[in-house]
Amino acid sequence: MIEDMTVRNLSPATQRSYISAVSKFSRYFGRSPDRLELEDVRAFQVHLVSTGISWPALNQIVCALRFFYGVTLGEALIPERIPYAREPRKLPVVLSADEVVQFLEAVSSLKSRAALTTAYAAGLRASEVAGLRIEDIDSARGVIQVRHGKGAKDRNVMLSPQLLGILRTYWRLARPRLYLFPGRDEDHPIDQTVLHAACRSAVKAAGLTKRVTLHTLRHSFATHLLESGTDSGSSRSCSGTIICRRQRATRRSPPIRSGRRRARSIACRWR
Repeated sequence: MIEDMTVRNLSPATQRSYISAVSKFSRYFGRSPDRLELEDVRAFQVHLVSTGISWPALNQIVCALRFFYGVTLGEALIPERIPYAREPRKLPVVLSADEVVQFLEAVSSLKSRAALTTAYAAGLRASEVAGLRIEDIDSARGVIQVRHGKGAKDRNVMLSPQLLGILRTYWRLARPRLYLFPGRDEDHPIDQTVLHAACRSAVKAAGLTKRVTLHTLRHSFATHLLESGTDSGSSRSCSGTIICRRQRATRRSPPIRSGRRRARSIACRWR
């Protein structure tokens, strides 16, 4: 199965997800997955629904099983008989401009604040923010190059002057070498779990009552673009205006308290 995914150039994240799903399927029945049949798949789906699994997570497992049976085992008829769950259509949670400012003010870490600001101002996913390299920031053209985004596709997204200014300040303070937001090892990107944890902490610190995740920033970005117009000029204006409001607000805010002198110094300079 790994070879099948590799030759089809599935992303490492997708490969890990598929392997995990098929392994979970196998463990549930205590048998090798190639000995399990369509009836077993249906029983497994019923079990998953009973656990309260989210619809996106359930459909991700369906994708993995369809790939396993259709590609790896060559069972052409089985995949079409493994149904996707019909996900209830719900409007995504969206933050107002004031709530975006409130949220970003509550991010305590310099690196996390710069990363989450980038997630909002460029409309990026967590994996895309984590994978950014220094060379991906094209200040001359005003774009950020996103490598291996969803579907393993590259694309360019807008880089507003306000976000560029924030990233330049961050770079002067943090001096990253390869990845814009490195992990503990400078040669590796920050782990996405760190960004999600920073997001949860900021939501709590900001006192937001909405169910906010890092992906909420992306939804909010898209909504604010629609509200301001979708041409490139409006796009830059929309994200730039909110970031400027955050900068003005944070200049009036007291400095972040920290247990470490260097962290406190960086936080104050960042503000």
